[in-house]
Amino acid sequence: MQNPSRETIKDILQQSKTIAVVGLSDNPNRTSYQISKAMQDAGYKIIPVNPNVDEVLGEKSYRSLLDLDQSVDLINVFRRSEHLPALAKEAAQIDAPVFWAQQGVASEEAYRYLTEQNKTVIMDMCIKVAHSVTIGK
Repeated sequence: MQNPSRETIKDILQQSKTIAVVGLSDNPNRTSYQISKAMQDAGYKIIPVNPNVDEVLGEKSYRSLLDLDQSVDLINVFRRSEHLPALAKEAAQIDAPVFWAQQGVASEEAYRYLTEQNKTVIMDMCIKVAHSVTIGK
């Protein structure tokens, strides 16, 4: 597994407008909420993907990636690594070009599968940190 270059990550963050966040919690104390709120504050549209909540950050939540009724530029995953292979199969069925697993989350199997599907894959990296480092606020 190898993440794209810093320059490519910067380009991804500059070109992406809509982020589907898998595992986004409605609890403000959770990391997924805090990072997604920061990205929303930075101008991104956040689409929650969590079957256990109806709405997060003022946006309707969807049960799965396959239930999305709008296109997204990037999928950001806040689930444990063992969930990545199944999520990769869902991600391959929608038009999002980038699959991003948060810091501490990685799967060689999901990485291989998604790259074979011509998706850009970033794993074990915090999107908020990457945004701060490459674009700044």
